[in-house]
Amino acid sequence: MLRNMLKTQNKLDQRVPPIAGTIFAVLMVIAVLGAVLMDGKQSDALIGAWVVGWMLVGIYILFALKVANQWEKAIVLRLGKFQGLRGPGMFWIVPIVDTIPTWIDHRVMVTPFAAQKTLTKDTVPVDVDAVLFWVVWDAEKAALEVEDYQAAVDWAAQTALRDITGRMMLADILVGRGTIDKELQQVIDERTTPWGVTVQSVEIRDIVIPQALEDAMSRQAQAERERQARVILGESEKQIAESFAEASQSYIDNPTALHLRAMNMLFEGLKEKGALMIIPSSAVDTMNLGGFSGMAALAKHHEDNDK
Repeated sequence: MLRNMLKTQNKLDQRVPPIAGTIFAVLMVIAVLGAVLMDGKQSDALIGAWVVGWMLVGIYILFALKVANQWEKAIVLRLGKFQGLRGPGMFWIVPIVDTIPTWIDHRVMVTPFAAQKTLTKDTVPVDVDAVLFWVVWDAEKAALEVEDYQAAVDWAAQTALRDITGRMMLADILVGRGTIDKELQQVIDERTTPWGVTVQSVEIRDIVIPQALEDAMSRQAQAERERQARVILGESEKQIAESFAEASQSYIDNPTALHLRAMNMLFEGLKEKGALMIIPSSAVDTMNLGGFSGMAALAKHHEDNDK
């Protein structure tokens, strides 16, 4: 009898809560103990009726008592027609007459999806990975309007990602992830709203391009950085030349300042250990530095001898 009732129930309707199994076990114990106590005192027919009665009560509780978790709703069909939603918590159904074809989860669901080898608008094959966050807001529509709402959401997300990728240039995809996320959320939400599903957010995880194209883009970026470095160096040289031009104008009418600057440069150069400076003789004669240079060389010679 129990085996025949199991065959009539839907596979998803056979989820027995622990409390129902416990009550069924207690009733079976009561039936057995009652039969043992009545043995010899009552007729066999009365004992059999006692046992069968308790077994029927236990089987009814086993199949009629259901428990839905806090985050889910049960879809109840009576003779194939929608009867209503049950849960969360404990509820009763009529065995055989009522069935529960599916349990709807109202928590936020996370679905990873991808568009592999999809051509962009400029015919570049790319692999795009994304994550979809969605939730069921109408359990009745999710159960009655689509066969498998989870698979439907997954396929809707994949086709939307392929469609958007095919309408965008590669450069726009690489730098415009936020725009793609918003557009994907809007497109997928429009497709899933009739199923009682709403999309909370879509996030692009990774965009993979061919290795050869990646290497070419890397070389292009390196060349661009070298060009910018050369431009900056040229601007620096220009600024230095302008500074020298302004300084030369200051030294034209002030030869003393020019001599002092030259002597300072010469002094700074001689301070460096092991430094060698080659100065044109005309510059030395102009600045009257011949004696100074000889004294510096003589001092250096004595210093080397002392060591």
